[in-house]
Amino acid sequence: MERDPNVIVIGEDVGAQGGVFGATRGLQKKFGSQRVVDTPISESAITGMGVGLALEGFRPVLEIMFVDFIGVCLDQVYNAIAKNHYMSGGRIRMPIVIKTAGGCIGSGAQHSQCLWGLFAHLPGLKVVAPSNPYDAKGLLASAVESDDPVIYIEHKGLLLKRAEDFTFGREVPAERYTVPIGEAKIVRDGRDLTLITLSGTVAPAVLAAEAVAKSGIDVEVLDLRSVVPLDMVTVIESVRKTGRVLVVDEDYLSYGLSGEVITRLVEAGVALKSVKRLAVPDVPIPGAVTLERAVVPNADSIEATILEMVDKR
Repeated sequence: MERDPNVIVIGEDVGAQGGVFGATRGLQKKFGSQRVVDTPISESAITGMGVGLALEGFRPVLEIMFVDFIGVCLDQVYNAIAKNHYMSGGRIRMPIVIKTAGGCIGSGAQHSQCLWGLFAHLPGLKVVAPSNPYDAKGLLASAVESDDPVIYIEHKGLLLKRAEDFTFGREVPAERYTVPIGEAKIVRDGRDLTLITLSGTVAPAVLAAEAVAKSGIDVEVLDLRSVVPLDMVTVIESVRKTGRVLVVDEDYLSYGLSGEVITRLVEAGVALKSVKRLAVPDVPIPGAVTLERAVVPNADSIEATILEMVDKR
């Protein structure tokens, strides 16, 4: 916002309150109410304003409090934001960031979804989901500077953590930097199995990898960071080394990211000794925290799946 006066933040409670998770705290005081705009509770109005502003040369950052609420304004997202560049023959750009929060934190079926698989299915959108503070800042900077629309999904659980709770990526430089959209990162090297995941599941995946290491199983953990574009170069290189792949996804199982990654590996002719998916079964997220834990992948369920796939006896 300091570098480009055309960057405007719009959303519910982003100004005086500083966002429901405090992500925009202090911005309105610094940049004024014309650039950090509190809106009525209307996701359709927020996205409609974003489309109009983008057409006039602005770079709007649209805060949709929870990703679950995007259903209210989905027409603007997939029929305007995602398609205007294509339908104008490239004459119109849509440099819009839809910044939202996904993930399961015990908030029930209508407030505990990830939905990056939904947006990945819609042509014309980039989709990113950081797993740590360092990537969160760098990916957001890249998203704001992108001439293409970006769905930026932070995990609610990660937003509620303290910096010291993160095992990696907690050191965030004050100066500007970017993390490229479309580049995965290997956060743990291994030789026996490639564990592919993203967002709030990366940390449990690392914990599970450390746990099975006691049994002599060496797991490589790969953080996708971006769903679209999907960094299959890094994925293929890792899986060719290990020969086994486990895709762990906090989004729904069917027709989603986990199936897409595995299909692309098969199409690339990668030899697979073992392959599995671990994701949310095709049910709404239960309201009871105990039941939510039963359907959402966690360190224990990831560890159990790895042990099934790699027999070191």
